[in-house]
Amino acid sequence: MSPGRSKLARIRRISQIAWLALFILLLAIPHPSRLFLEVDPLTALAGALASGALYRGLLWSLVVIVPTLFLGRAFCGWVCPLGTLNHFFSWFKSERKRGKGLIESNRYRKWQSLKYYVLIAALAAALAGSAIGGLLDPISLLVRSMAVGVLPVLNYASRGALALKQMHFRQGALSGAILFGILLLNLRVTRFWCRVLCPLGGLLGWLSRGSILNLRKNPAACDQCNRCLAGCQGGDDPIPGALWRKAECHLCFNCVAECPTAGIAFEFMARPSGAVSGPDIERRKLLAGIGAGLAIVPVLRASAGLAVENDARLIRPPGSLDERDFLSRCIRCGACMKVCPNNALHPAASEAGIEGLWTPVVAPRIGYCEPSCLLCGQACPTGAIWEFTAREKGWAAGSVAASQPIRIGTAFYDRGRCLPWAMATECIVCEEWCPTSPKAIYLRPAEVADAAGGARTVRQPYVDPARCVGCGACEYACPVGDRPAVYVTSIGESRSKSNQILLERQDRRRAGK
Repeated sequence: MSPGRSKLARIRRISQIAWLALFILLLAIPHPSRLFLEVDPLTALAGALASGALYRGLLWSLVVIVPTLFLGRAFCGWVCPLGTLNHFFSWFKSERKRGKGLIESNRYRKWQSLKYYVLIAALAAALAGSAIGGLLDPISLLVRSMAVGVLPVLNYASRGALALKQMHFRQGALSGAILFGILLLNLRVTRFWCRVLCPLGGLLGWLSRGSILNLRKNPAACDQCNRCLAGCQGGDDPIPGALWRKAECHLCFNCVAECPTAGIAFEFMARPSGAVSGPDIERRKLLAGIGAGLAIVPVLRASAGLAVENDARLIRPPGSLDERDFLSRCIRCGACMKVCPNNALHPAASEAGIEGLWTPVVAPRIGYCEPSCLLCGQACPTGAIWEFTAREKGWAAGSVAASQPIRIGTAFYDRGRCLPWAMATECIVCEEWCPTSPKAIYLRPAEVADAAGGARTVRQPYVDPARCVGCGACEYACPVGDRPAVYVTSIGESRSKSNQILLERQDRRRAGK
């Protein structure tokens, strides 16, 4: 290994570590950061296809697209944080990856083309109006898994060293287990996720087919040591005598660094000898991927839920778009959940149907929406949650809403469980916690019979639906622990014209028509 080639490999490793450290730092601090999500070309392309517009900072994806067009998949080998984690775990050798097994496992395999069909299906679904492909986007997947599954565990294990408040997330263990499973696959095949499943890798591989940086092979200098194959991260067959798969190469330069005879080298404008530039895609499978992506949206939306049977607990964050538009933009990255100061946002399970899996929902029993908080709108990289102002939200004490405050739902009472209503016991916790001004929860004195047959006066709570914004503070604070006596549902939310309860709102809507 020459000093020059060794130095290049070290620079690449330093780059990987630096970008991964920056990713973890931005994720750990309690402040919105969209850097990695905004430079993701797959997020930009899918969002543009689904909504017909490119949202705000997603133009930063050109920072990745332009170098890929000229150099190749450098992002995968030098920057991608999930790729770096896969790279690190690939160093651990299982029995299958020892000796000749390592060489054989690093050869190109036909099943590596699967990621291109995953990409095609995701883009077809986006064209049909759904961002469900974001479930497999590597940046979204890693942000969601780390924020929901890994960082809360590390914070608990370190006794609060990472955050002052311990976060708890629904499906947190599942999110962490999925990431752990992806990393374990590297024990069988080096960078299995990157080679086989990653739709972003498929997109970058397709974009790199015309890049000017190519691998030049010199078969005469090859002594058949196979070291280039042993270090290959992409499974692109850099060995002389085999077809080099340009779209699979991560530009890790391990093959060049490992070659003792300088039989291979990367050169600009070099004409690659024995190479396949584009991805290996079969026409029938291409059509099948397009058909699957286009079909999945009507299949998911033909069932009850999105149009005719709203789930009462499908409470979206303030600033969320109408449900159909929300599902066309939300990439399930979990960035809004990470920044929520009260741990109110959680990944959806069944509340939004299969299409809405892992999209954000408010869980008031775990945390309520802070009146002065604007972070979820600032964190969202795609505009599924619009960036709203304090005046537009209109919840903070003393603030005046621009028109009407943003409403995410309405509170209701279960009088059979409410202490003043069912047990003649004084309790005003919900009224005290209500943040609106004037308060949406008000009290009326009532004379009720106690257990001894006597009469006593207690103050019984009521909800004014015209003032309630659905923040969930009352449900969060309710002292009835197992199932709260006051609960919030999505009805009355500002984002929906049909999911309403007040007649005057419906009358105004009809008059507008």
